[in-house]
Amino acid sequence: MVTAVRHLGPNWYACVMGTAIVATAGVALPVHLPGLRPICAAVWLLSLALLLVLLCARALHWHHHADQARAHLLDPATAPFYGCLAMALLAVGGGALTVGRYWIGTTAAVALDAVLFTAGTAVGLAAAVAVPYLMAVRQHAEPRQATPVWLLPLVAPMVSAALGPLLVPYLPAGQPRETLLLACLAMFGLSLLATLLMLPLVFARIVTGGPLPLALTPALFLVLGPLGQSTTAVGKFADVAPGVVPAPYSQGFAVLAVLYGVPVMGFALLWLGLATAHVVRARRHGMRFSMTWWAFTFPVGTCVTGAETLARHTGLVVYDWLATGLYAALVAAWATAAAHTARGVVSGALLAGPRPVPVVLRPATARTTSGAVR
Repeated sequence: MVTAVRHLGPNWYACVMGTAIVATAGVALPVHLPGLRPICAAVWLLSLALLLVLLCARALHWHHHADQARAHLLDPATAPFYGCLAMALLAVGGGALTVGRYWIGTTAAVALDAVLFTAGTAVGLAAAVAVPYLMAVRQHAEPRQATPVWLLPLVAPMVSAALGPLLVPYLPAGQPRETLLLACLAMFGLSLLATLLMLPLVFARIVTGGPLPLALTPALFLVLGPLGQSTTAVGKFADVAPGVVPAPYSQGFAVLAVLYGVPVMGFALLWLGLATAHVVRARRHGMRFSMTWWAFTFPVGTCVTGAETLARHTGLVVYDWLATGLYAALVAAWATAAAHTARGVVSGALLAGPRPVPVVLRPATARTTSGAVR
């Protein structure tokens, strides 16, 4: 067991995120399918179990393979995945209130969410500062290395912003509720502005540097995360604002939910089309399964919750259809990624270290006095 976790990186928390979002997005669907709620609750319990297993495995990793853990922190391709730890904690915590309370009760769900939200927010804010700092000071990242993975630590506070409002009604009325709501709004701004600074680097890398390596191509879907999650966040603000903040501001949150959410969801659909085209190209060129395929789950799930929010605040049926269609794609992506991951864990292929690149010797050549090669 100790040897098996040596190469277990923080990217594995994406499994937890992708599983939890299937549950939380499914329970809020406008289409009421028989048995959907119990299925979503079971999926949430699976995400909780995965979180506990991974927390234990990662603790073993840090204890027995500290050298590898430090190497991950100093690697610009791996360090951003520490944002996934925060988002996994937050996603499971949010699922406790939206889905899990039907199984474990409201009191236990509130307590569990409060613990996971506090821990996830603390880790997310730390990652949002520490990872960019390490990239600048220790990792010496270059523009040509930019990938959507760089967004991960910056998106974590946005997940806190979107899920924090779930706890607002359970706080004492007055300043405690208003403080939490405005703290979520502050994290919304923190994450949004940081994403707007980082996203041009990613887009410029893709346009000027050519397509990403085949294994990294699914990471293009990560850009959907801050888009869908921010749309969800402003909708959640509008849901809980009445009675928490004064009337002019509560009405302003309702306006923001539509005026911000509609154009951002439009850009999300544009990026979804672009990312899908890149994935189709990569698949044709031989892209095989890797853990980056989990990028097809949580980011798409945030677009589902964003569309559900817009459907609720605009009353437009088109957003109901959009949420349902995206959720069908989410379930298909999750089932595919989960099946391949389970197969890779059982076979040991996903837990093995990186394979050495074979060295191919080129045939020796000689150049004549005339300059010709023979």
